[in-house]
Amino acid sequence: MIEEIVLSHLKPAEKFIYGFADLTGLLDKVYEGFNWGISIGYKLDDNIVDQIITGPTIEYHKHYGQINLKLEDLNKNLTADLNKHGFESIGIQPTVKNRVNDPEYLRTLTTSLSHKMVATRAGLGWIGKTDLFISRTLGPRLRLSSILIKTPVASKNNPVSRSLCGKCSLCVDICPAKAANGLLWDTSTKREDFFDPWKCREQCARFGKEKLGVDARICGMCVAVCPIARKNKTKL
Repeated sequence: MIEEIVLSHLKPAEKFIYGFADLTGLLDKVYEGFNWGISIGYKLDDNIVDQIITGPTIEYHKHYGQINLKLEDLNKNLTADLNKHGFESIGIQPTVKNRVNDPEYLRTLTTSLSHKMVATRAGLGWIGKTDLFISRTLGPRLRLSSILIKTPVASKNNPVSRSLCGKCSLCVDICPAKAANGLLWDTSTKREDFFDPWKCREQCARFGKEKLGVDARICGMCVAVCPIARKNKTKL
């Protein structure tokens, strides 16, 4: 029943990936009782992403915002539908709102729930060398959102606990901030062991101001260069 409700909202189906995750023992106390998660990924437009291999474009900036808004609406509507059918749930939006006023976020660049963690536990992919979520089918060309739910829901995939990037270093090499050192992620690895989010954040702010003339932090070069997305996009 839960999967049927989820699928009824993922239209057109080819633009989405989804999965279910057991999150028992992994969540902040604020989500106590919500031990299962639904991970949803919305595909970015390949034509727009292909153009940012040398830096972000205004089209990518607009597209990124539009996808976030679509995911926010989807998340809100799907959560309401699940609750209406008696499946108590909480929607976690794809963006972090009002984060400029959140001292904890500004101190750590982390949030109370990681969409990437939910997605890896759902078996949809892994964390790449520049801290992107890499899905098995779309690579990093997607945006994620999550829904937490109290009702147990079985996953169709095994959780992913280590990187499958292997020796590939294209994202590391192209990163203008030099924020990654090339180490592979696994569930025992801290983000700062392989990626410096502060360097990334600073470079994204420079791109927004100097390249696009907007007050935004945006890059995407590592998204564009990932060979998994480039290989698979012609198959979708």
